[in-house]
Amino acid sequence: MSLRLYNTLTRTKEDFAPLDPSNVRMYVCGPTVYDYAHIGNARPVIVFDVLFRLLRQLYGAGHVTYVRNITDVDDKINARAREEGVSIRELTERTAKQFHEDIAALGVLPPTVEPRATEHIAEMIALIGKLIASGHAYAADGHVLFDVPSMKDYGQLSRRSLDEMVAGARVDVAPYKRGEMDFVLWKPSDEGTPGWKSPWGRGRPGWHIECSAMSWKHLGEVFDIHGGGIDLIFPHHENEIAQTRCAFGHRVMANIWMHNGFLQVEGQKMSKSLGNFLTIHDLLKDWPGDVLRFNMLRTHYRQPIDWTVKGLEESWRLLEGFFNNAGAVHAEAGRIAPHVREALEDDLNTPKAIAELHALDRPGHQNELGETLKALGFTGNLVTPGAETNVDEAAVNALVTARLEARKAKNWAESDRIRDELSSMGIAIKDNKDGTTSWEMKR
Repeated sequence: MSLRLYNTLTRTKEDFAPLDPSNVRMYVCGPTVYDYAHIGNARPVIVFDVLFRLLRQLYGAGHVTYVRNITDVDDKINARAREEGVSIRELTERTAKQFHEDIAALGVLPPTVEPRATEHIAEMIALIGKLIASGHAYAADGHVLFDVPSMKDYGQLSRRSLDEMVAGARVDVAPYKRGEMDFVLWKPSDEGTPGWKSPWGRGRPGWHIECSAMSWKHLGEVFDIHGGGIDLIFPHHENEIAQTRCAFGHRVMANIWMHNGFLQVEGQKMSKSLGNFLTIHDLLKDWPGDVLRFNMLRTHYRQPIDWTVKGLEESWRLLEGFFNNAGAVHAEAGRIAPHVREALEDDLNTPKAIAELHALDRPGHQNELGETLKALGFTGNLVTPGAETNVDEAAVNALVTARLEARKAKNWAESDRIRDELSSMGIAIKDNKDGTTSWEMKR
C-alpha cells in the first residue's frame, strides 16, 4: 500500500505524494531550551522519529530532509537565566545538551538539520520585511505585528470561531495594535534583554516567526510535512501558516499537517502542582529508554495517551519477550518487515505494527523480528538503569557459557549451582527456545 497520513488541515487521511521524491521534506517544532523536557515533549520526538525512519525506508536515507528546530530565544529562557543567575548562552547550551542526551536514550535519530532560532535572525528580519511590504504587517511603537484581518482565510487549520481564537491566543491588549487578534512578529528589547539590530530598532523576534524563518531557510517556501503536538495547532501553527503564506503568496505552507494527541499521567493532567510532572531525564533513571519508546508507541499518535506505571511494566515485559531470542538481540537494523511497514504506512498505525511484531515472534522469524525492532529504533538494552554499572559483564557471560556447557553435558547439579551463583549476583537468566541463554539484571 502507499503511505497515507491524516492531514489536520483537511481533516482527512490522504495519500502522501511528496513534492520531490528525491528530497522529501519534513519540519517538526522542537524544544524551547530552558528546562528538562517532560514526557509529553517526548511524544512528538518519538512519533516523528518513526515517521522519519519510515520515510527513509520508502524513499532512501539520502532523500529525506528532517528539520527539528531549537528555540533558544524566548522570554521563558530570559526569566530562567535571571532566576539562576547564569547567562542565557550557558542556560540554553546546558539544556540543549540535556535534551539531546535524553532523547538519544529513547532511540531517536538526529534530524538532518537542527537549526537554532538565534542563528536565523537575518531570515526572520527578511520575512518580516516581506510581510510589511505586502501589506500583511505593520510597525508600531517599536513592535511589528501581523495584521490578521489582511488574511481573508486566516483560521483554516484550527477552524475556530473568532471568540474561540481570541480566548485561545490569550490576546494582549495594547494601544499600538490595530486589531485584537494581531500578533507580534518583532518586539523591542531593553538593555537587560537579548536583542538584535533591525529596521524597527533593537529587539527580538516573536515566537511564531522563528519557525516560519527556519523552515523557509532549510526546506523552502512550501514543503511536504509539518508536525507537532496538538497544543500547537492554535495559535502557533495557525500563525506560522499566516506568515509564510502571506510572505510568499502560496496556497499552503506545508501540504500535510500532523499533530499528536495529548498525554496525561495516571488518568490526570500532568502538572507540577499535582506532583505528577515527569521529565524524560527522571524516567530514564528507572526505566530503559526502549521501554519508554515502546510504551509511547502502543497508543496511536493521534489518540490521547494515559502514561501509567502499569503500562510501562507491560511494555517492559513485551519487549523482553521480543528480545529474548538470539536473532532479535544480535540483529542489525535492516528493512522493516513488510506487514509491519504496511501498518505504519496507514497513518503510523503503531498498535497494528506492534501486533505484526507479535506475529513475527516465532521460530524462523527471529532475525526478521530483530532487524525490524532495530530499524524502528529499539536497541534491546533492557537492563535496569544503574544496574549495569554494578556487574562484571565478562564474568557473567563466562558463567552463562559454563552453564550452557554443563547443560549440554547433562550435568544438572553444576548447571543449577551456576544458576544460583548468578542469582546471588542479581542476574536473571532465561533459556530460549533456540538453545541459547539470555540474561539481565533482576528488577
